[in-house]
Amino acid sequence: MTRQQLFEQIKKKESFLCVGLDTDIKKIPEHLLKNEDPIFEFNKQIIDATHQYAVAYKPNTAFYEAQGAKGWESLQKTLEYIPDNIFTIADAKRADIGNTSSMYARAFFENMNFDSVTVAPYMGSDSVKPFLEFNRKWVIILAATSNPGGLDFQDIIVGNDGEKLYERVIRKSAEWGNANNIMYVVGATRPEALMGIRRMIPEHFLLIPGVGAQGGDLQTVCKYGMNKHCGLLVNSSRGIIYSDTSENFAEAAGNAAHKIQVEMAQILQGL
Repeated sequence: MTRQQLFEQIKKKESFLCVGLDTDIKKIPEHLLKNEDPIFEFNKQIIDATHQYAVAYKPNTAFYEAQGAKGWESLQKTLEYIPDNIFTIADAKRADIGNTSSMYARAFFENMNFDSVTVAPYMGSDSVKPFLEFNRKWVIILAATSNPGGLDFQDIIVGNDGEKLYERVIRKSAEWGNANNIMYVVGATRPEALMGIRRMIPEHFLLIPGVGAQGGDLQTVCKYGMNKHCGLLVNSSRGIIYSDTSENFAEAAGNAAHKIQVEMAQILQGL
């Protein structure tokens, strides 16, 4: 999916919602466990209930890898079930030496056909550039994450001018591609970082996890992170998919997604 196509979906749906499909077999409603593939059945019903409000879906691959080969099958079926006009993110946080990164890229872009994959930049350019060789695919680079341990390294001062490590990562990695193939992960619980990051990369999309269950605030994220075209994908996982654990889970997920979309529509009117 191109940047323009993503903009068009945001405008059409009046939404920049990304639904995280962090599907835990131990948390889905018990009645689904009777299905041959309960993870896919859960995802299928979540997608049916939320696709009109979402512009992206983000399966976290760890939840599928934990189920072995069957989990990968569930992930592939989920990916194929997502409507073609919705952006797909493999939240896999991959990266390695160049030839290994090339294999990761082939796995997620050629074999599974995701639109994008999250990548850890710690090993530098040769670990990231293989992902950038694929046309109309996106690399989403971890920058300033929302987990408490992210502060262990990301905020270390690395320059005489007070530059922090996450800022160095963004500044350097932005040279490897452009706003048409690189996005950045910035946690919703890091509003103090958002404003500076947006100044550094005014045109790039930012993927924002942490709204909802992790305590991030949508209005604050938009205040500091939006650009003139929106430029945000705001992810909600647990706050949507686990909003109810009864047989009405899908309806509840749809209502939760709709509530966020309504708020997003109001924010977009101000652009």
